[in-house]
Amino acid sequence: MKNKKIIVRDIGRTSFSDAWKFQEDVFQKIIDQKVQNRTLEKKIKTNNYLIFTEHNPVYTIGKSGDMSNLLLNQNQLKEKEIDFFKINRGGDITFHGPGQIMGYPILDLDNFFTDINLYLRSLENTIIDTLSFYDILGFTIKGETGVWVKNQNQFKKICAFGIRASRWVTMHGFSLNVNSDLNYFNNIIPCGIKDKGVTSIKETLNQEVDLKKVKKKIFENFEKNFDADLVYHD
Repeated sequence: MKNKKIIVRDIGRTSFSDAWKFQEDVFQKIIDQKVQNRTLEKKIKTNNYLIFTEHNPVYTIGKSGDMSNLLLNQNQLKEKEIDFFKINRGGDITFHGPGQIMGYPILDLDNFFTDINLYLRSLENTIIDTLSFYDILGFTIKGETGVWVKNQNQFKKICAFGIRASRWVTMHGFSLNVNSDLNYFNNIIPCGIKDKGVTSIKETLNQEVDLKKVKKKIFENFEKNFDADLVYHD
């Protein structure tokens, strides 16, 4: 029987390393449970999670990323107090920091649909629906991951995606620029894309927005796009 309940945890502002360990622990528990279920007569339902957090400044690069897209050396990173991690997700280099909503869905897709492309489209639609609440037209571009907007006659990425999946269990996820300091993106070639820019909800609307309200809209739209029952858990 499928479990379409998703437990939502908001763990506040974290270092990337702490959040990564938190994810890995939850991710591994679900995989271990799935392995155990193969030998059990009565199967145990696997849990699903959506983790919200906001990181201290950090650059992360995926397993197939190009290090030349990081435009700072180790000393410059230290001077600017920015962490850097090579991680086990797809995609190239990006920035995470204050004013940005990180969403880490750790889902057993056997509870929903075993289709990674559909999973990514559902994540993208969740963000596009959230942006529409603010009268922002978000869209996807064929061949380019993420959600984009057209700002000052230029395509700019407003939400980046990078995921990992094993045994149909997902981790990592999306980063939505809300009130982000976009100057951090000047130190990298974001996602390895040279001919497009990066923006935020704040820059698009020319005003700061309430992160809690944006999270609430993501919550509602995640529930709709995944046909799931989301429940906040302290």
